[in-house]
Amino acid sequence: MKFIDEYRDKELIMKLAGQIEKAAGHEYTFMEVCGGHTSAIHRFGIPSLLPKKIKLISGPGCPVCVTGKDFIDKLIACAGMDNVVIATFGDLIRVPGSSSTLERERAKGADIRIVISCLEALETARMNPEKKIIFPGIGFETTAPGTAVTIKQCEKDKTDNFRVLSAHKVMPPAMEAIIKEGVDIDGFICPGHVAAITGSSVFNFIPGKYKLGCVITGFEPVDILHAVLMLVNQKNLDMPKVEIQYNRAVTENGNEIAIRYLSEVFEPCNAYWRGLGVIPGSGLKLRKEYERFDAEKIYSPEIKPPEDDGLCICGEILRGKKVPGDCPLFARLCTPDNPVGACMVSNEGACNTWFKYRKDE
Repeated sequence: MKFIDEYRDKELIMKLAGQIEKAAGHEYTFMEVCGGHTSAIHRFGIPSLLPKKIKLISGPGCPVCVTGKDFIDKLIACAGMDNVVIATFGDLIRVPGSSSTLERERAKGADIRIVISCLEALETARMNPEKKIIFPGIGFETTAPGTAVTIKQCEKDKTDNFRVLSAHKVMPPAMEAIIKEGVDIDGFICPGHVAAITGSSVFNFIPGKYKLGCVITGFEPVDILHAVLMLVNQKNLDMPKVEIQYNRAVTENGNEIAIRYLSEVFEPCNAYWRGLGVIPGSGLKLRKEYERFDAEKIYSPEIKPPEDDGLCICGEILRGKKVPGDCPLFARLCTPDNPVGACMVSNEGACNTWFKYRKDE
C-alpha cells in the first residue's frame, strides 16, 4: 500500500535506528508538538528504538488538551439555553469544564450532537431551522480552514441559525512560548498536518531567532525515526534549520487556498492555552464582517471564573516539563474512563497515550 507499508518496513526501521545510534554523540531532547505524533511515537514503540541519549517529550500539540475550562463552561451555558443544539466533534464531549462535561449535560437532556465536520454542523442547521446550532471551533491550522469554508458557505446560503464558538489556535506562537519559558530542548518535531496547510516557512523564525532545529515529519515509524536522525545531524553540525521530511504532503508555501480562506474569515487574537496561559496572537477570532456568526457575541454565555485543577499536572505536561507518570493522579484517579485532566481525554493527549502504551512504567 503506497505511503503506508513502505513506511513500516522493518529492515528500513532498523537501519534508521542503527544510523541514529551511530550519530548520537551526546544527549539530545526533542519535542513533538502534535498529538498525532505523540500517539504514533508510543504506539509504534519509537522510544525503545532510540539510544538512551535521545529523549522525546510532548508539547502542547493536542487541541482538545489545550482548550481551557472556560471554553467548555461557555458551551455548557449555551447548551442550557432554549432551542440550542451543540454540534461538536466527539473528542470534546468528555473534556472537563469547571463542574461538568458536555457528555454529562447531554445525559441530563441537553441537545448535544456529534458531528465529524463543521459542514455537517451546518447541515444540522439547515435541517432544523427552528433550532440554534452552535459549532465549537477547536483545532489548529488543520481544522480552522474547514470552519472558515463553512462560514463562507453559510453566508452564501443565507442560513441564519448557525453560529461558531471559536477556540481555534495557531501553533507557532505556542512553540515560541515554550522556548521563552526555558524548556530545555534541542529541536522540534514539527506538526505534519499543520504544515500541510501553513507550509514550512511559518517555522523559519525558530532556527533563525532561537537556533533550534525543526523537522516536519509524517506519522509512520520511518517518518519519525528519519526526523530524529535529521535533528541529530542538525545538532551535531550546529546548523539548525527547517527541514521537510514529510515532503509527500508538505511544501514550503503550504495550501494557498486554505490559507486564503483562513485570512478572509479569521484574524489573530490573544488566546488562553491550558497549561501555558494567554499567548499573544495565538488564537483565531472571526473578523468583524463575520461577527454575526460568533456565538459568544450573539448569546453572551455567562460563566464563573474557572477553578484550579488541584493535583492535576496537565499544565506542566503540556509545557514539556513533566511526563504523565509524574502525576499523582495518573492511572489511579485519572483514567480514560474517568479523566480528571484534559490530557487524558483525547486519543492524542499525552496522558491517554501513556495510559495505553506505557502505564506500567
